[in-house]
Amino acid sequence: MTDTAPRGQASEDARSQRRTRLLASAAITLASLGDVLTPLANEFAARGHELYLVGGSVRDAVLGRLAGDLDFTTDARPDVIAEILGNWGDAVWDTGIEFGTVSAAKRDPDGAEATMVEITTFRSDLYDQQSRNPVVTFGDTLEDDLVRRDFRINAMAVKLLADGKQEFVDPLDGMSDLLAGIIDTPAAPELSFNDDPLRMLRGVRFVSQLGFALADRVLVATTEMAGQIERITVERVRVELDKMICGEHPIEAVDLLVETGLAELIIPEIPGMKLTIDEHHQHKDVYQHSLTVLQQAIDLETGDPDLVLRWAALLHDIGKPPTRRHEEGGGVSFHHHEVVGAKMVRKRMRALKYPKAIVEDVAQLVFLHLRFHGYGDGQWTDSAVRRYVNDAGPLLDRLHKLVRADCTTRNRRRARKLQETYDSLEQRIVVLREAEDLDRVRPDLDGNAIMELLGLPPGPMVGQAWRYLKELRLESGPMSPEEAESALHEWWRQQQQDQG
Repeated sequence: MTDTAPRGQASEDARSQRRTRLLASAAITLASLGDVLTPLANEFAARGHELYLVGGSVRDAVLGRLAGDLDFTTDARPDVIAEILGNWGDAVWDTGIEFGTVSAAKRDPDGAEATMVEITTFRSDLYDQQSRNPVVTFGDTLEDDLVRRDFRINAMAVKLLADGKQEFVDPLDGMSDLLAGIIDTPAAPELSFNDDPLRMLRGVRFVSQLGFALADRVLVATTEMAGQIERITVERVRVELDKMICGEHPIEAVDLLVETGLAELIIPEIPGMKLTIDEHHQHKDVYQHSLTVLQQAIDLETGDPDLVLRWAALLHDIGKPPTRRHEEGGGVSFHHHEVVGAKMVRKRMRALKYPKAIVEDVAQLVFLHLRFHGYGDGQWTDSAVRRYVNDAGPLLDRLHKLVRADCTTRNRRRARKLQETYDSLEQRIVVLREAEDLDRVRPDLDGNAIMELLGLPPGPMVGQAWRYLKELRLESGPMSPEEAESALHEWWRQQQQDQG
């Protein structure tokens, strides 16, 4: 049958049908949570209050990706919320009660993970335009609460009724944005971003998580107002960056971060890579190469998004701009860029107040990512392989992925050769692991044995002896106790001669 409807009408019909399908799917998803939603709705209704599922929980339910915590809003004041949740949950947190928020967890009787809920009183906050901290004001209507939210796709709600029924509430037409894959603000973006500049970065984050695009006016406002992000604490910025890079579409989000100018203010080393053409002239610049490496590293992940691996992949070449040298014949070199890059990673990630362990892990991967290129056609000795494994430590699996992801040559023969060579290195590691405890390369004598054999008290000399034996272990492999003791005594005699 031929469709004779006008094209515009056909498109509208298709959107209407998709809207109906998504709402039906969301209703099924929420019905499966009836054991949580209905008892809560009953408790609030018994006290004469309304309860709504709201924000990201509704958005994700509509998209068929609801997981994790559930967010609610209500006309009940915080003390009433706390009382209800105290009766309902197994644990209650009121650390956010001054902002109208109370959280609770309820264990599943079947032993599954606990359900986490967060319920907030309607808000109608005012902002001082200087910081992101609002003057908390409780509201009386759902509409006033929704209009103050960051984006329309997060301003949809589902009213939960005492009889278990649900009503979809969308006064700002967030569903249209969701159907179009658009991220737009309830009011003018300039007003929204003045209230809370973090929303600009949240918009970029949603691009990564949802695969949506910023509305034109939001893109313009973000670009023009990027400088406002400096009002936000680095801790809050870091949280958004991590959610961004761990999303499903981080490449598009990083590009947007750079395009809007936010990156220049938050992590300028990323746009800084745009200035540097790579030495093989295979990419427009090192920036594009780094995005490719990030995508290829993501493709190698086998579980949840790996925060450390993704940051290392994106930042592995940030040391190239300051180490760029023009060589005779028109070539370009970046000698020791991995050393410089590791230092830059530490400086930037510390400025963003990352935990020390994450800073060191990302920096170490950046530092080690070129080591493999000295392997050649397998010329490394067993000692060199041991040192590679020892220096990588628990990061070895991530280092394997980073090195493989860093192969972006368009020459298929060269790419295949690089992968086959790394296969060879990994196989040698397996063989050495089978022959010795390669993952825990330690001296064959511990500190107590060293002190006993040399008659030393605890002190620096014991540490020096331990490090000597570790170097010997890396160089020669496992030794018998007798061989280790003989080597230790020989080292000690040499020390005494040098000091005498």
